[in-house]
Amino acid sequence: MPEPHNETAGIAYAAAAYSIWGVFPLYWDMLDYVPPMELSVHRMVWCAIFAAMVTLARGRFAAVSRIVRTRRLLLALSLSSVLIAANWTIYIYAIANHQIVEAALGYYINPLLSIALGVFALGERLSRLRGAAILLAVVAVAIKAFTLGHVPLIAVSLALTFGFYGYVRKLTPVGALDGLAIETGLLFPFTAAAVAFWAWRGTGIFPSPDLATDGLLVWAGPMTAIPLALFAAGARRVRMSTLGFLQYLSPSLTLAVATLILGEPFAWSDLVSFGCVWLALVLIALDGPVRRSLARQAS
Repeated sequence: MPEPHNETAGIAYAAAAYSIWGVFPLYWDMLDYVPPMELSVHRMVWCAIFAAMVTLARGRFAAVSRIVRTRRLLLALSLSSVLIAANWTIYIYAIANHQIVEAALGYYINPLLSIALGVFALGERLSRLRGAAILLAVVAVAIKAFTLGHVPLIAVSLALTFGFYGYVRKLTPVGALDGLAIETGLLFPFTAAAVAFWAWRGTGIFPSPDLATDGLLVWAGPMTAIPLALFAAGARRVRMSTLGFLQYLSPSLTLAVATLILGEPFAWSDLVSFGCVWLALVLIALDGPVRRSLARQAS
């Protein structure tokens, strides 16, 4: 069990990470004139460069090299790199197209998807409360699909890509920063080639006569890696249950940013969909105490 002072520091680290992730739409909104695909590619390029610099500064180059030479780990990180690249691209697309509310719904659903993956892929037991929570998540997506007239692809895609990314990384014994360095490094030849091609053709945004644009694009690398480092530091110091509650800070802030700052509408149907998900999260929170209470009664 974490010591009290470590737990306090861990909560601060993790809360800082989730807060940065939660307000990230404001950062990408400042670059709304950049095509989403190009913006996502720049995020991967500068994150790879920054992660490589951090790896060297931490003296982890030899350790990362050993990971890359391990076939099983390399294959797993190759898959996770594709999943996280897809997730980043869909997320930036959602921001560019003013669909951040739907993106927030996807990240609310993600923990429930992780539970489903644990049951069907890892053979974990599913309690009645958790089963009801997953059913509510399905109802939330169905309601959103009915009001939109089609499946809410952004919410579903974000939940699936990040959920499976978490599943792959859970089964891959590699640290968060080492993994990020390898994932973005595997993508670097392709993303760097794309940036170079756009620059050669004169169709890309970078390099720009506007130094502010160049600065925002380059800083996207540290802005991606820093919250991950904070999250890793927090995860080592807090209980998993505490971390589970903190993870809802990010989509909550994203939802607030979308509706209160960026002016996205929040219709009654959104309220019903989010209400189903919020109720599902309450059931998940109650699951542990209920099981402990039943175990005490049985003993």
